[in-house]
Amino acid sequence: MPLSHPSTSTSPGYALRMAALSVMAAGSCMSFTAVAGEPSGAGASTTSWALGLGIMSEQEPYTDIDRENTPIPLLEFENRYIHLFGPQIEFKLPSVDINDAQQLNFGIVGKYDGSGYEEDDAPILDGMSERKGGFWAGARLEWSSDFVDASVEWLADASGNSDGQSVNLGLERTWHVGEHMLLTPRVGAKWQDEKAVDYYFGVRDDEVRLNRPGYTGESGVSAELGVRGVYRFNSRHSILMDVEVTSLADEIQDSPLVDRSTSNSVFLGYIYHF
Repeated sequence: MPLSHPSTSTSPGYALRMAALSVMAAGSCMSFTAVAGEPSGAGASTTSWALGLGIMSEQEPYTDIDRENTPIPLLEFENRYIHLFGPQIEFKLPSVDINDAQQLNFGIVGKYDGSGYEEDDAPILDGMSERKGGFWAGARLEWSSDFVDASVEWLADASGNSDGQSVNLGLERTWHVGEHMLLTPRVGAKWQDEKAVDYYFGVRDDEVRLNRPGYTGESGVSAELGVRGVYRFNSRHSILMDVEVTSLADEIQDSPLVDRSTSNSVFLGYIYHF
């Protein structure tokens, strides 16, 4: 496979894709509140604001598609009822304290997902109809403990572009490294139903070409591995880092639009907490 080259998109969908990348970057910020010593979770009684700037470098799995490097403005707002980060919002529901070391947190979530493409994004997509991102909404449950944090999130495409659904499972644990650094490795799995896989990776009858046979997507599970880091200079200033690799479901790898078994992303940013 030819090496991909970094690019900055100027297509009409660029702004929406950039917004969606800030959702991915949001994971890098989730540990910041704890690092800065601020309350977090459903029981937090204070309001916090944070502003920052980062850059996301992402490689999608479509054949010969360029790696995309995107600057991302970061905005976060959180109180005991709402957590907003970019185009992602969570409405917090009452939590349940199991004991001093364990808690169940519940939330209603909504986010913009910038998955998709335009036909000029890569040669293999020439003649394909545009696949749009969409607004996804659903519910999230998190089990927090001193040993590990586990979460499950169900989302449905409320925009109706794919009419798909997904379920995300995650496990992560945070370690303090010295006085200023926090590292959070994580593993996860993402199930996508046949409508979601077919919409983004299927080839319809009118899109078939000699080098692009028809394909109908089926549901599948992708595995995710990542690590998040926060370096705290003081209670106001922090550097954020996030690296993630996704092993794509067989049902995605089998698509004639795809020539990779993995996708990956790297995020680096700075945030100021008010």
